[in-house]
Amino acid sequence: MSDTIQVGTAAERARRRIVDEAIHSGEMEGLSITDAARADVEEFVSGRIDADDLVTRAQARHGLV
Repeated sequence: MSDTIQVGTAAERARRRIVDEAIHSGEMEGLSITDAARADVEEFVSGRIDADDLVTRAQARHGLV
């Protein structure tokens, strides 16, 4: 029997895994995530915004839209 506590829904855990892998990949390339981007990511993980909203926010933050 596992003593690991699963936090959040299956969808939240899946989004967390995707985000953590993306952040780790960026860090391996020497990039870092800003506090504002991290806040957006947390909204995505919790399901308050979707992936399209996350991308739109990132593009706006960097003057790409």
